[in-house]
Amino acid sequence: MAAGLRAWLGMGCPSHWLRGWHLSPGLPGARLHGGAADRLRQEYDAVVIGAGHNGLVAAAYLQRAGVRTVVLEKRHVLGGAAVTEEIVPGFKFSRASYLLSLLRPQIYAELELQQHGLRVLPRDPYSFTPLLEDRSSPRSLLLGHDMTQTQQQIAQFSQKDAQAYPEYEAFMGGLVLALDPLLDAPPVDTAALGQGSLLQRLRALQALRPLLRAGLALGWQLPRYYEVLTAPISKILDQWFESEPLKATLATDAVIGAMASPHTPGSGYVLLHHVMGELEGRRGAWGYVAGGMGALSQAIAHAAAAQGAHIFAEKAVCHVLLGGDGRAQGVALQDGTEVRSKLVLSNASPQITFLELTPQEQLPKDFVQRIRQVDTCSPVTKINVAVDRLPSFLAAPNTRDGQPLPHHQCSIHLNCEATHLLHQAFTEATHGHPSSRPMIELCIPSVLDPGLAPQGCHVVSLFTQYTPFKLAGGQPWDEHARNAYADTVFDCIEAYAPGFKASVIGRDILTPPDLERIFGLPGGNIFHGGMSLDQLYFARPAPSYSGYRSPVPGLYLCGSGAHPGGGVMGAAGRNAAQVALEDFRHL
Repeated sequence: MAAGLRAWLGMGCPSHWLRGWHLSPGLPGARLHGGAADRLRQEYDAVVIGAGHNGLVAAAYLQRAGVRTVVLEKRHVLGGAAVTEEIVPGFKFSRASYLLSLLRPQIYAELELQQHGLRVLPRDPYSFTPLLEDRSSPRSLLLGHDMTQTQQQIAQFSQKDAQAYPEYEAFMGGLVLALDPLLDAPPVDTAALGQGSLLQRLRALQALRPLLRAGLALGWQLPRYYEVLTAPISKILDQWFESEPLKATLATDAVIGAMASPHTPGSGYVLLHHVMGELEGRRGAWGYVAGGMGALSQAIAHAAAAQGAHIFAEKAVCHVLLGGDGRAQGVALQDGTEVRSKLVLSNASPQITFLELTPQEQLPKDFVQRIRQVDTCSPVTKINVAVDRLPSFLAAPNTRDGQPLPHHQCSIHLNCEATHLLHQAFTEATHGHPSSRPMIELCIPSVLDPGLAPQGCHVVSLFTQYTPFKLAGGQPWDEHARNAYADTVFDCIEAYAPGFKASVIGRDILTPPDLERIFGLPGGNIFHGGMSLDQLYFARPAPSYSGYRSPVPGLYLCGSGAHPGGGVMGAAGRNAAQVALEDFRHL
């Protein structure tokens, strides 16, 4: 089978030979119509721009409340960055987002996602860091949910670290539990507290409750937790541990998706953001979605459609329609169609929403300036690879039958022997050069979900950094530059797992400009904007506009550019829907 595919795709030829393959939705139902709708109506109560997971969540909650809602997506497939696409025939990739943990538990339950087909595949063990060592059997670090086994793994490098690890996990878990309620409510409107109407002041006071509860939960540990949120993660990890493989492995969660080094102040919060989730009741666990990430988006879409929401793909919004009173009154599509509504919720980034879709003269100049100044710098190049066999790592060789071993289901961290390697890779990118030894997170979801690939074959997800959006000297991210970087990544993998390059059937390379062009991620940023402390909570996307309402009455932001930020969390969509619903009831 693999040999046939290899011959069909012309292996040995330049990667651009693969560019012409049609990107199919990967899952049925790319265009859903709630109820008996055959065509897009001229009027709804609410229009949601973009069928990313947050937009679909918002639509589901609005429709549940009786608000007639339509979702308009410009691509041929629903889900935004949470999609499944068959790039190489027979291989189904989670093309952008690739793991699930952060989705809020309320959304699972309230939208009954399991009944709508969602199936999650937990991973245990979940992290594998092989080392490049000049010895016959290189060491590796395998982390899982069995604390005793994890401590035994850490003890290879440091007995002290093995003893400290459970306390570290409990410490970080305490901070997560304290901050968790903040994810499910709008930030406090500080302007309304001081000078708003009576209703606005009451809303602001109500929003203070989660913040006060968080402070009380942190208690006497507040100074230590404050340090975690503001310090470089390298400083925090140095306080707990001495072994570099453990520190570097943990530090990857602090820099993933961020143009930041482990030595960057505030990188501790990014780590915290990535351990805030849970899977099947287990805190901090990550898993694969059966059928790829697109299956999650389809489950949310089906939940919305079952309530009566209308969802359309290939309906690109051109601009937001405004009435004479300055209120949002619907949207105009690129084909000239106008859809009227009382509410407009945008799942697009703040940059697209306010700098492209909204008439500039209707927005305060200082607000526009703030949106232009949002840091969207991204280090990420995502590479999706079809292979005809599992990689065999020098630190954990495959068995003769080639069947998956426990570490194959993990996030496999390469070039992560020490934190200075991550900093070195970051430094190269800040000078406009793709990292010569990039940080690589390698995942093989087909180990737990064999239906993603033909028998005996696998899909490999490579989440790599650091790559700048703009290359030094004004060089373009053309086919040559893209392939040169991908070859560097493959050479690195080959050093850990000889034979990997020979197993490759096809690849899909998504640099920061590609992520922006295809998925609408500003600067290629997977979070719609950096998750630094100056761009969170009160300030996301801009001060005084962190509560999902925009300067345009009736226009709301419901994507990752709003609080609480990026990741497949759904909180922004759920929160924005509740705010919009409150306003709708007062219309």
